[in-house]
Amino acid sequence: MSDANVRIPEEAKERLAAIAAAEGLSLRAYLARLAETMLTPVERAERAEKARAALKEWNGYAPTSAEQDDLDSELDRRLARAAGR
Repeated sequence: MSDANVRIPEEAKERLAAIAAAEGLSLRAYLARLAETMLTPVERAERAEKARAALKEWNGYAPTSAEQDDLDSELDRRLARAAGR
C-alpha cells in the first residue's frame, strides 16, 4: 500500500477525522472506505443507464432528455427547500 499526501484545509481534515473517529476508524481507514464506496462519474452514468433500461422494461417508462432535465431540476428545488436554502 502506498501513502499519499493530500493538502486540504485544516477544518476539513478535522471534520473528516471526527467523522472517522465516531465510526471507530482511523482517518486513513475512513478515507480508504470512502474511496471504495464512492462512484466515479462513469460508474454513476452506467448505473443510471441500467436503471433507465430496467424502468423501461418493467413499465415502459422512458423519459426524454428534456423530461429528465425537468425532473432533475424539480429534485434540486425540493432538496434545496428541505435543506432550508
